[in-house]
Amino acid sequence: MAFRSSWLQAMQAGGQRFAAGIDVGSQAVRLVVLSRRTRARAAVSIEYASTVALAPGAMAGTDIADRHAVARALRDAFAGLPRACATHALRCSMALPASATLTTTVPLTQLTLHGGCVDDGGHASAALEPAVMSEVERIAGLERHALAVDWFVDDKPAPVRSVTIAATARQHLEARIESAAAAGISLSTVDGEPHAALRAMRYAASHELDPQEAYAALWIGTDGVYAWRMVDDAVVGEMHYPAPEHADLADALRDLVQGPALDCALVSGEIDLLDGVGFTMADIADVLGCTVLPFECAALGSLARELHDPLLHEPSGAVAFGLALRGVLE
Repeated sequence: MAFRSSWLQAMQAGGQRFAAGIDVGSQAVRLVVLSRRTRARAAVSIEYASTVALAPGAMAGTDIADRHAVARALRDAFAGLPRACATHALRCSMALPASATLTTTVPLTQLTLHGGCVDDGGHASAALEPAVMSEVERIAGLERHALAVDWFVDDKPAPVRSVTIAATARQHLEARIESAAAAGISLSTVDGEPHAALRAMRYAASHELDPQEAYAALWIGTDGVYAWRMVDDAVVGEMHYPAPEHADLADALRDLVQGPALDCALVSGEIDLLDGVGFTMADIADVLGCTVLPFECAALGSLARELHDPLLHEPSGAVAFGLALRGVLE
């Protein structure tokens, strides 16, 4: 589900990459545009941010019910894009809701039982693909023509190598691609909301926390609360609520307390949704036993120009920021 732009685009941008992250939420479209020089360790610059309310009925839960209404909101969000951004190659990424995405990790040997192993011990993608698609059909309960699938073989040395697979019903992907196209936007990447938010929070941690600090990263969306325990920038534990194994959100968060004490928790997403489960930021701090910091885009890059959109200071900007961040770092 990722379509990479060419090396030529970066050259045409004069050694500076521009990327837009588009978060289509249940009530609004959120847009963040970032830029970054292509030289090593160059800083990220925030070029633009915009929030546009969606017309009533545009979304049905996490599904796009009215593609024309979403396209209008997208056009409005991009209407104020500075000329400096509009004249450069702009990688545009959009997110899929977590409930529409299935992600699984399968031992490589489980797939190579059906073929796919080449003589030198490597694994040819073309030979593995039929086994991957069969596995996706089995766990998704849909035929392969109805699915959009992305997968890769983990290249890290490990006793048991694995294949990570992400899949979604093709209709979810097509709805977003077609809505964007109707607004004159060509998407280069489609990513999952939790993954985009986690990318943003890891970037925030690299700027705001000491490298040795163990921390939790939480994202609150319409699909629930996703949380990860992070040590040395690696995920060592994760949880999702609601889930059958958890009686309530406090019970779910206790999964992250296992091990050494957490130094901090970063929280992003639509924090107001906590009201629906009778929880607050203070409750999160009490359960995790650490300081809680809300995610804020404006703290993570220089402002290329004077910007006023509230999204720069709202935790709900994490998905859009994380999507744009992928575009400028790849």
